[in-house]
Amino acid sequence: MQKIAILYDASQAVLSTFDLDEVLNQILNIVRDYFHLHSGGILLLDQETQELVVRTSFGTPHVATMRLMVGKGLTGTAAKLRRPMYAPDVDKDPRYVRGIESTKSELAIPLIVRDEVVGVLDCQSDDPDHFDSETIDLLTLFAMQASIAIANAQLYSLERKRAIQMEAINAIAKQTTATLEPQDLMEKVCSLMLQFFPVEHTAILLREDDGRLQLRSQSGKSSEHYSQEFPASACQRALATFTTVVENEIGATAAPSSEHSGVDPRSRMCTPLVSFGETVGVLVCESVRPRAFQSADVQALESVADIVATAIQNAGYVEKIRQLAFKDGLTGLFNRRFFEMRILEEIERATRYKGSMSVIMIDIDHFKKINDEFGHLLGDEVLRQVSNILAQHLRKLDFVCRFGGEEFAIILPETPGDNAAAVADKLRRVVESWHFPGVPRPVTISAGVAAIPEHGKTRDDIIRSADNALYSAKQTGRNRVVHAAELPAATAASK
Repeated sequence: MQKIAILYDASQAVLSTFDLDEVLNQILNIVRDYFHLHSGGILLLDQETQELVVRTSFGTPHVATMRLMVGKGLTGTAAKLRRPMYAPDVDKDPRYVRGIESTKSELAIPLIVRDEVVGVLDCQSDDPDHFDSETIDLLTLFAMQASIAIANAQLYSLERKRAIQMEAINAIAKQTTATLEPQDLMEKVCSLMLQFFPVEHTAILLREDDGRLQLRSQSGKSSEHYSQEFPASACQRALATFTTVVENEIGATAAPSSEHSGVDPRSRMCTPLVSFGETVGVLVCESVRPRAFQSADVQALESVADIVATAIQNAGYVEKIRQLAFKDGLTGLFNRRFFEMRILEEIERATRYKGSMSVIMIDIDHFKKINDEFGHLLGDEVLRQVSNILAQHLRKLDFVCRFGGEEFAIILPETPGDNAAAVADKLRRVVESWHFPGVPRPVTISAGVAAIPEHGKTRDDIIRSADNALYSAKQTGRNRVVHAAELPAATAASK
């Protein structure tokens, strides 16, 4: 009757749930209640490392991080020989690896399904010679049913994990077709990685023309994770070998990835982003759990990396084409089309955040005379050199555009009118003092400055105010800067 009861309970454990932790707990509950054990545990086999890892236990707790190689200790020996190992007196058994001080006898039964070891059921007692032959037979019989329950739960867990990973791959693939903005694409991919994969931090680093890696996007608990620092060695190895580099035991004593991270990674995976045989960067995933990345995870994340690499490459091509559409062929500056688009964005931003934004309109003085006296080729060179001066003496967040002919327009985000006027005068002085080869006299510029919201709240208003200020500068002697605030209200509003 006892055998029938145990087998019935074992069957119930198999059928009642597919959650691995619940199955393991039910198995241990049966062992504890029917065999009156002081402590016990289940160690599952890590197929990649061939180590037995304590997954759950009862009574005097097993060491949570305990790992035993197959063949070591009573449990490792049971897994290696694939049969129960019994030590009636652990003090006299050289195979015993002490983990619990009170243990006097131990029984280790391998959990085997289809001739494959999935783990070991470890039973311990504070009494010497606690397990008689009938008890060992019953536990061995029960372990056969328990093995099936564990294998089914592991299979279910794996299939569920694969389904989630496929959902992630599909979601990321859809996202790559939804946007062609490289930065927006990378930020959304990093966010989706955290949503679908059990990682705490993700980052995308792209390779620059000089071969260096540059952090382009990141997401996770460590929002300030890398700054300008990242696991260079692992990333470079991934790039050099075109293969994923997994570091599953970084170690608690290892230097943290960032002094600001707050959470030190214990596992890291660096996957090269390869498109058409060319490495474009690295996808980095990190977890606070040791041994977080297994073979199945590597395959799924490599699929993601392939999708992301191709998408980034495509987005880069589109961006280059777009840049060409927005670039002036002669000077290399942004063209008027770009100016018209960008000024609307900056006006909207300044209005939303109640900030400031200024526009400088610039004209090269007497440019027609330069063309007439020295020819159009020299005139073109003057245009190029003035363009370089303007670009080199502005901030990275400013936008200088060729508005048409010898006229330039500059957008200065987050800049009030007085500051913009100072910038315009600095540019005027630099151009005035510049030596233009082939031109025997100084080349000068005139500039008009207007700001939001003082001189208008729309694109047409701000351009008209800056243009009127430029017209005033040219009418009053050239080689000077006029702020729209200096003009009468009627003049500032319309020429």
